[in-house]
Amino acid sequence: MEMEQEKMNVSKELSPDAASYCCSACHGDEAWSYSRPVRGRAKSRSLSASPALGSTKESRRTRSLHGPCPVTTFGPKACVLQNPQTIMHIQDPASQRLTWNKSPKSVLVIKKIRDASLLQPFKELCMYLMEENNMIVYVEKKVLEDPAIACDDNFGPVKKKFCTFREDYDDISNQIDFIICLGGDGTLLYASSLFQGSVPPVMAFHLGSLGFLTPFNFENFQSQVTLVIEGNAAIVLRSRLKVRVVKELRGKKMTVHNGLSENGLPAPGLDPEVGKQAMQYQVLNEVVIDRGPSSYLSNVDVYLDGHLITTVQGDGVIVSTPTGSTAYAAAAGASMIHPNVPAIMLTPICPHSLSFRPIVVPAGVELKIMLSPEARNTAWVSLDGRKRQEIRHGDSITITTSRYPLPSICVRDPVSDWFESLAQCLHWNVRKKQAHFAEEEEDGE
Repeated sequence: MEMEQEKMNVSKELSPDAASYCCSACHGDEAWSYSRPVRGRAKSRSLSASPALGSTKESRRTRSLHGPCPVTTFGPKACVLQNPQTIMHIQDPASQRLTWNKSPKSVLVIKKIRDASLLQPFKELCMYLMEENNMIVYVEKKVLEDPAIACDDNFGPVKKKFCTFREDYDDISNQIDFIICLGGDGTLLYASSLFQGSVPPVMAFHLGSLGFLTPFNFENFQSQVTLVIEGNAAIVLRSRLKVRVVKELRGKKMTVHNGLSENGLPAPGLDPEVGKQAMQYQVLNEVVIDRGPSSYLSNVDVYLDGHLITTVQGDGVIVSTPTGSTAYAAAAGASMIHPNVPAIMLTPICPHSLSFRPIVVPAGVELKIMLSPEARNTAWVSLDGRKRQEIRHGDSITITTSRYPLPSICVRDPVSDWFESLAQCLHWNVRKKQAHFAEEEEDGE
């Protein structure tokens, strides 16, 4: 039998004519695609390697859309057998470009609330989008309730054309082609929370305090917005975390039979198998589990793919994306990871152990966090600094890589923008230069 070492085809751009398909190991749950990032209504955008079509249901499926194929066939003498279906494609981050299926028509403008300095930029941007580009502009209803906007007669005709929505009441996820953020990093996190599925491309202007995730300056916004609308921009897909919080029903419990409540109607948010309340979130930065107001150490068990890996005793633990590695995780002593790296970070907060160091695990693994049986107090969880809630005995938090990343538009490219933010915002490796030795004068001169 002839055996030949498999040649791994590492390409800087994905093949444009490769067709998308569903992985058999995913049981139809995940969609895989070779296409470049394209704005549309597709359920996933993937930069990943292709899985083997011969994957069996016995092998555990990966939830990552970014990692290499988990199934590889080996022969004698450590030869990797030839299999064209397991060729891995690695995309150069600089080659990721924004491509529109068709020109965007609707735009969501997110403005930082209670900031008077943003009123004039907000008005200028909205008038430009409506009058010059003939776009449909969506804004949150409470933005227009600002007295400075409500009492501005010159802005009145433009204000009447707005489409408004209310957070947690109106679903606009299928109506937006493009997002523009005015403010700081919090506006980008807020934009992420509005879209629990596919997220439109986001253009973020630095008008806040830090601006690590907002690379654009507002001075020449017209030309920059025009370039983005024309599709002439680089993009970085920021991975998010899919977080499932399951809680036991306490107090007056609802009787659930086959997913139906007492009145025979479907019971939303309830797990029919165990009769617990389940909530699901998409998180861009991090999930923080801490001890809350209690004076005792937090005591939570961390499971990875069903195996107990450690018990956290300290102030808590941070589970973050690469995007969140430069936020709370960096302050807690973790490494900073580029957004293109497929990974999940696990960082303890003030652990009661000198050997408990932050770790990085592959994107796609499933982490489960629960209170330890011997825990003296409850824990609290917050998701991107919001939705804070108490975790009691019997509750659980399940975290894995989401298949819906957030496409963030770059000024130049993903690598240059990231290092520029490290230098300008976090002052990474900023110090006085070491003085060089003075050259000795030659004798006789």
